Amino acid sequence: MTAVAAVLAALAAALHVYIFVLESLVFRTKGRHVFGVREDSHVDVVERWAFNQGFYNLFLAVGAAVGAVNLVAGNHTVGAVLVFVSAGSMVGAGSVLLGTDRRMMKGALVQIVPAGLAVVATALAL
Repeated sequence: MTAVAAVLAALAAALHVYIFVLESLVFRTKGRHVFGVREDSHVDVVERWAFNQGFYNLFLAVGAAVGAVNLVAGNHTVGAVLVFVSAGSMVGAGSVLLGTDRRMMKGALVQIVPAGLAVVATALAL
């Protein structure tokens, strides 16, 4: 079960790195369309928010990835804590998104499902 937890945490991390790229590196081109910013006049305002939000996602990804590495390396306590905090935060953020705008269900589920499964698998691995 430890390997499953590590793979799921790594998947959640990879998804959040991709979200970081969309929000912080390519927002003006691809990212704005993914996040539904259609009006050119809105890009300047939203870009500053998205840039910052992207780094939140990157930091969560790093935590989940380091947690996965620690699980595989046999450092179960450190790995589990990192997965619980990082992936748990991903689940929380996705839940807030889902609860505030049902039109964002797909994006919310992309955040919630892999991270939630990583949390469950990590708990079962202990």
